[in-house]
Amino acid sequence: MTRWYEGPLASFDTETTGVDVEGDRIVSAALVVQDMAGARPRVTRWLIDPGVPVPPAATEIHGLTDDYLHRNGRWPAPAVEEMARALAEQCAAGRPLVVMNAPFDLTLLDRELRRHRASSLGRHLENVPLCVLDPRVLDKHLDRYRKGRRTLTDLCAQYGVELEGAHDAAADALASLELVRAVGRRFAARMERLTAAELHTLQAVWHAAQARGLQAWFSRNGTEESVDPAWPLRPELPAAA
Repeated sequence: MTRWYEGPLASFDTETTGVDVEGDRIVSAALVVQDMAGARPRVTRWLIDPGVPVPPAATEIHGLTDDYLHRNGRWPAPAVEEMARALAEQCAAGRPLVVMNAPFDLTLLDRELRRHRASSLGRHLENVPLCVLDPRVLDKHLDRYRKGRRTLTDLCAQYGVELEGAHDAAADALASLELVRAVGRRFAARMERLTAAELHTLQAVWHAAQARGLQAWFSRNGTEESVDPAWPLRPELPAAA
């Protein structure tokens, strides 16, 4: 029987105007599908004119300027709809969906759907079995005492995964996919009896525990930042009274 980390996987990544899932916008995204380890990946890309200025700090990271997006990007509404449908198709096909730091990318896509389509990611996924694998959550649980940062670049270096063109959505999605396979192989003795669906459920528990630990650390150090324990998708904020 093929272990989940050697079998079919899909991976999703976005590049954005910033790090606020409630207010920032998607400027590019990619879905990478691989039928088995070592197979040639199939890549779908989206480039979006977000309708708002791209801050220089964001452009410095991903290289996408206002002018370039105005000339080459698509209107957001149909693009985000296509993304949601593409993710639902992968879930319906039974492919686990790899998303590095899933609560960021999936929540941002959800908010874009609400903004431009009066819809939600949950609506697209309500009739399919959602199964997400988040290399950040997996690594923090399986190697919890290792010190150091756990960005995609750091984790790729830790697990020997090649990352060419970081902060390009397709490059990051492919690296995340290979990273999940590498994590599975390194911790095979602890992972091989678990299905991807079981891991999806466990990661929600693990992420909540990790969030509580980070929140406690912030509190001890006088930091007012709040850590959301929800995974893989943050709930919609209640409307202001």
